[in-house]
Amino acid sequence: MSKHTVLLPAAGASSRMQGRDKLLEDVHGKPCLRVMAERALESGAQVIVTVPSLEHPRVAALSGLELSIVAVPDASEGIAASLRAGAKAAKGCAALMILPPDMPSVLESDISAMWEAFDVTTTPAILRATTEHGEHGHPVIFDAAFLPAFQNLSGDSGAAPILRAQREALREHPLQGERARADLDRPQDWAAWRKTDGLAK
Repeated sequence: MSKHTVLLPAAGASSRMQGRDKLLEDVHGKPCLRVMAERALESGAQVIVTVPSLEHPRVAALSGLELSIVAVPDASEGIAASLRAGAKAAKGCAALMILPPDMPSVLESDISAMWEAFDVTTTPAILRATTEHGEHGHPVIFDAAFLPAFQNLSGDSGAAPILRAQREALREHPLQGERARADLDRPQDWAAWRKTDGLAK
């Protein structure tokens, strides 16, 4: 297992997209999920992607990429199901980055910069991206010491219980502008992004 591992939790239902799949939305000519996976791979990390099933169209969007795809049969529970499965698949890594794949404003340079910042920590740490104004967001990198706690997560609150329990381990890393909080859940979010940040390469 690579020292650096990125988890793209992509088993959600895109329930707020009015019948569209946000992870298959076009980003510079490719499905968003593929773009985010490519950026994670370009950072030099091993990449794990969780999906609802191995027959899901999102799997085809990842064709040809050297990464691990993990089916999450209980994905309807919420994001915790993806985090549990992803953390289990990442066994043996030194650290795991959680990178929501509906955040195309997060660039490969952001991912690499966060790994560089994490690597200089001297004790087991959790590095959380923020906006340039200090608002908490994603990606978040967890030292492997915290991964067993992922198996206790449930529902749709993500890794928030771990963050609350490990406040002393938290470190922050600012990203440019609002990138750390720019997740695109609704059609209007995508429309707004394409008018502004959508030009970012």
